[in-house]
Order: sequence, then C-alpha cells, then structure tokens
Amino acid sequence: MTSRDADVGWSVPGVHLPAWLAPVATSVSGVRGSDLTRFVPPPQGGRPAAVLMLLGEGPQGPDLLLIERAHTMRSHAGQPAFPGGAVEVADASPTAAALREAQEETGLEPGGVQPFALLPDLWVPVSDFIVTPVLAWWRDPSPVHAADATEVASVHRVPIAHLVDPERRMRVRHPSGYVGLGFDVAGLRVWGFTAGLISGLLDIAGWSRPWDDTRIVDLDGDADPGSVGIIR
Repeated sequence: MTSRDADVGWSVPGVHLPAWLAPVATSVSGVRGSDLTRFVPPPQGGRPAAVLMLLGEGPQGPDLLLIERAHTMRSHAGQPAFPGGAVEVADASPTAAALREAQEETGLEPGGVQPFALLPDLWVPVSDFIVTPVLAWWRDPSPVHAADATEVASVHRVPIAHLVDPERRMRVRHPSGYVGLGFDVAGLRVWGFTAGLISGLLDIAGWSRPWDDTRIVDLDGDADPGSVGIIR
C-alpha cells in the first residue's frame, strides 16, 4: 500500500489560503476517523484509494467540486461523488492519486491546485477501499467538464452556501432500509459516503447550520448500494 503523505493534518509550510478556509486548515489536525464514520480501517488489508475535496471560489462564492458518476457504470452508477479512485503503483502518494484521478475525470489542471491537509483514512467495507480524503485549495481554477464519459456524467462547482442551506439538507432512506445524510444541490441528491464527508467538512469548518434531521426522503428503488452504511 502506498504510504500516506504524512499524518492527519499534514500541510505545506508557507501555503497561503484565503481567510474563509482558515477554520478548515486549523481544525483538521484534531479530527479522528471515528468523528466521521463508524468504519475505521482494519489493522491489515484494504485497497488504498483517495478522493479530492477541492475548495475554490466561483461566481457564487466559496464552492466544492463534485462529479456525477456515469449512469452506465457497473457500480455507483449516477451517484454524486468527489473526484478520485484507487491509488495506483505509479502514484507517489494518495495526494498524487487524487490529483491524477481528478484530472482524468474533470480535465482540471493540477498545477492550479494546492493540497493543504489530509483527513483520516476511512474504510468502505463493501469495496474494501481505504480512502484518504485530500483537502485542497483551488488557487488557480481551470475549466472542468466530464472528461471521461465512461466514468463521469457531469461536473459541478457546488456553492458552500447551498451545502449549508438547511432547506437542502435531509436524511435519505435507501431501499435496503439504510438511513443516512443527504443534500439536494446542483440538481443532484448527494448521499452515502460523499454526503457524510461533506457534512464532516462543514462541521470541521464550523459552517454547519441547524437543519431538520427528522426530514427523511426515499432514494430511488434502483439506487446503488455501494455506499450504504459507510458514514454516519
């Protein structure tokens, strides 16, 4: 397994971040995997993977990059997600893997992305992936699009203001009976692993606003079970 860049809270000395990102950069070192999920990595095994949690400033203010998986994929079809995927042998680190996958999926220019911290590794039992979330600042944004149509249906810069809007938050019920966190943003219903990570990010930054956690909506009957029960 490719080693992590460093311990949780890893950061690059001298990196300049905008003031609104300061709460994330200063709080991440205190975050534990158990704060985000019931599923911490096992002592042995697991396949390394990484996702890019890319924060930028768009026309509607601070935002977060999300993709919609292609509807023809064998797993996670049509599901909103962070760019990312398995760490390959040629990847020097989880950060390198996250940037490579993001470039392949969205066409972004990695040179304009500044990784600044890592969240704890998270385990996805159904796939046995151990995922490293890589937090990054999009200091020089480049155009993004669905660069690989076999994997990505659409790409979205979702305003943080929409993610913290109580009217866009809910719990979602999967046909299996699983109930977890959810967001309605960019015409997408975000749930499972990705929704849990977003919620964790909002909590870490102190951006979360009170919302009605008794509101439950049902997912479509053909929703992919791949992320069921992953986070909170």
